Amino acid sequence: MSASRGREWRRVVVTGLGTINPLGNDVHAFWDGLTAGRSGIGMIEQFDVSAFPVRIAGEVKGFDPSKLPDPRAARRMDRFSQFAVHAAVEAVKDSGLDLSTGDPFRHGVILGCSIGGLNEFEDGHEAYMKGGPRRISPFVIPKMMPNAGPASVAIQFGLQGPSAAVASACASAADAIADAFRAVQRGEADVMLTGGSDATITVMGLGGFIAARALSARNESPQEASRPFDRDRDGFVLSEGAGILVLEDLEHARKRGARIYAEVLGCGRTNDAYGIAAPHPDGRGAVQAMRNALHDAGLPRDEVDYINAHATSTSLGDEVETRAIKEVFGDEAYRISVSSTKGMTGHLCGASAAIEFIACVLAIGRGVIPPTINYETPDPACDLDYVPNVARETKVRTALSTSFGFGGHNSCLIVGDYDGR
Repeated sequence: MSASRGREWRRVVVTGLGTINPLGNDVHAFWDGLTAGRSGIGMIEQFDVSAFPVRIAGEVKGFDPSKLPDPRAARRMDRFSQFAVHAAVEAVKDSGLDLSTGDPFRHGVILGCSIGGLNEFEDGHEAYMKGGPRRISPFVIPKMMPNAGPASVAIQFGLQGPSAAVASACASAADAIADAFRAVQRGEADVMLTGGSDATITVMGLGGFIAARALSARNESPQEASRPFDRDRDGFVLSEGAGILVLEDLEHARKRGARIYAEVLGCGRTNDAYGIAAPHPDGRGAVQAMRNALHDAGLPRDEVDYINAHATSTSLGDEVETRAIKEVFGDEAYRISVSSTKGMTGHLCGASAAIEFIACVLAIGRGVIPPTINYETPDPACDLDYVPNVARETKVRTALSTSFGFGGHNSCLIVGDYDGR
């Protein structure tokens, strides 16, 4: 253990999981989809995309917000907040916690979100264009603000401890988990709900990413569009959803006889300070973030068994990440299993790191590494073991999850098996 100002830091464990994403509306469906190598990508159905050059995305299917615990409150939430509450309800139930007991100021929530209520912003603007300022709903701001997600979860469960929204693009959920980890580790809270939620499949969300030339245009074969590390990758696939984890002080979890999935070991964060939308070509920020995470966890590099890569299926991003992994791990890089689950889920923006961290936790607990699907033609610049197309049964003791976002944000998390001590 580490010490800070004479006080030992506490150990932090994962005791609950919840998600809603293109592969399914709960953890069971998500894991089944991952291990089967199934794609959740399809044609967009939420709005008319006939005028768009990209018409595919990873949409959440079969979601009914009226089934949330408080349907009236749900009507006053943007889609991203509804996702957050849905996943949080599953995670809390999974943990066995009764959050109505104990000190509410020891229970908190920190969630990541890249943009906020984009659906609500667009609806509010449309109302203004049709009828002027008096047609703007009083709920526009409360529904669109990025902190509406964690606020809605806090209200749902009466969480009065540390609470915040983190917005660092595609690294948002990883940064949120890191902040929640620190809150428990340093004694600010006993229980934290954390992860991320995003719902950016909208006219402006889709149009903006198309204009940035970031998306795959494989409209004719949507399930093959997201192809991390493959030589013929041509951009990421926009997706939506949420992932929530319950992080808990180890002693708190032990006292209540909780099932413990895994132990959070460390985190590392940096910024490229290079470009608003492109990674530094030599991956120096990613390299240092991974090294910081290993240092924080007190682990040598040869103890990492699995890397859930950020790899979004963009030409430059996947190559730079591969280069960074080799820089950090040296020859060990060729031993480590590396996969990108975005081939199946697409890119959930600010929520991606949350469902990928859940995948790491489950890989440790179930001894299965999800594959990188649509890996057909090797790229000479991407030459690691990417667990191509088929899940791999193997012991995983320690996993590293990498997340790199627009603005140069790099955030890495390390999770390991709980040793029972």
